[in-house]
Amino acid sequence: MNIHVVKSKLHNVTVTEANLNYVGSITIDEELMEAANILENEKVQVVNNNNGERIETYVIKGERGSGVICLNGAAARKVAVGDVVIIITYAIMSYEEAKTFSPIFIFPDTATNKLI
Repeated sequence: MNIHVVKSKLHNVTVTEANLNYVGSITIDEELMEAANILENEKVQVVNNNNGERIETYVIKGERGSGVICLNGAAARKVAVGDVVIIITYAIMSYEEAKTFSPIFIFPDTATNKLI
């Protein structure tokens, strides 16, 4: 049996941009991606703490050290600049592997999206 488990999480980052005129996705600062073990094009769930919206999209690498968190395309309608979101990745693994797996949780500075 395989199950879905949390692989990593960027907890409480602030949306810096919302770009409706882009094809789709979320742009995340490359430094944050590396810290949370998130790959470019990886599927993520974005949970908006301000309005309760939950969306799934894929990741685009943003400028390293910029703190960028930008929802693109239709997802831009689900956030406002300044909203605080949680970005979660999941992995599929065996039940036995999941028992010993340790996810990565990153808690950046919410005001700047910089690693603490």
